[in-house]
Amino acid sequence: MIRLLLPGVRQEWSTEDLIGSWTLVGDDWQRVGNKTGATRLGFGLLLKFFEIEARFPDGPEELPAVAVAYVAEQVKVDPGLFGEYRWSEFTPPRCAELDALLVTDASLGVGSWGPGGRNPALRS
Repeated sequence: MIRLLLPGVRQEWSTEDLIGSWTLVGDDWQRVGNKTGATRLGFGLLLKFFEIEARFPDGPEELPAVAVAYVAEQVKVDPGLFGEYRWSEFTPPRCAELDALLVTDASLGVGSWGPGGRNPALRS
């Protein structure tokens, strides 16, 4: 198997770029509004990461620490709780919420999302 290695999300952000890219706006607030603690923070980070990268991160190491702190401040969650976010748990409710971000190949009718851009429902 050949895997194309693409550069990940950058780890260094200017204040202006951080605000422009990682600020929760509009529907983002509806999506995180019914969550608390680590789930609220993790979900907010997934939303913004997806907007930036058009995929979901493979794990927490892909998220810039400055973005974690900034989103934590917005959602009023201690950034230290980010370590408690369960990356491997794509439960049906979480999948349903992330469905709003689903990138669909209309010709195949196949979605592409989840950690690393993979739809967990399509895993064999």
